[in-house]
Amino acid sequence: MSGDILYLPRWRARGSAVGAHRGRDAGGLGTFKDQVPFWRLPDARRIDVRASLRDPFEGIVVRRFESRTALEVWALVDLSASMRFRGEADRMVLVGDLCAGLAASATRIGDRFGLLACDADIREDLSLPATRRRNEARAAAARIASAEPAGRSAAGLIAAARRIAGRPKLVFLVSDFRWPEALLDAVLAALAFHDVVPVVVADSAEEAGLPSWGLLEIEDLEGAGRRAVLMRPALRRRWLEREAQRLARLGRLVRRQGRAPFRLADRFDPEALSRHLLGS
Repeated sequence: MSGDILYLPRWRARGSAVGAHRGRDAGGLGTFKDQVPFWRLPDARRIDVRASLRDPFEGIVVRRFESRTALEVWALVDLSASMRFRGEADRMVLVGDLCAGLAASATRIGDRFGLLACDADIREDLSLPATRRRNEARAAAARIASAEPAGRSAAGLIAAARRIAGRPKLVFLVSDFRWPEALLDAVLAALAFHDVVPVVVADSAEEAGLPSWGLLEIEDLEGAGRRAVLMRPALRRRWLEREAQRLARLGRLVRRQGRAPFRLADRFDPEALSRHLLGS
């Protein structure tokens, strides 16, 4: 995996840390924005002498600049048992590649990268406070790649959302989203203040592996055991329809917060994610 992930927040960043993103505040440093009277920005260093001389009311004019601000990029990762599915690829290796790409891209431009891994609770051993230290961020991504999801629930994501409450952040919510509807609603509500990018972890083998006819042994990764299913065309069609309905509902819910889901399947493509982020 190589290549930067290009991203822009959906709002102007707020804060005092200098970075690469357009900020809400205006001051004496940054990109030229406009000119204002001296009383609005009493900074003698930024007086525009030519504009002041041209002012028919003999006022003092000051140049105002748009600040460039850093932000925090977070990955909230589902570690419930369904995430250990292996088909064309190991899901956690894919998630590790994604987190490594985010960590490298964020820290390279002065943003902070943080990671919270969750099953029923926050997994502190796999999590990372927001940091600009590239080596620490890379190590956290490597730990996620080798993690073994085993949780009965992803309810810890609600606690994770509360932990990052405060100033708006760019949040990548990474899961297969095989959750109860109530949990999905609660997590999205808790993250409503942030710019949320849902990353749907999938696998082409999930659909391609369903024959029209045959006896299948299916394992419930959440702990309900194994059972035999006689697959037939009508059942396969209903199975795929339910999956399409689940993804459509997810898409409707997350678009209310402004971002369409990104599908991460089989391999991680940073260019595809960049196009998605810049186009949504």
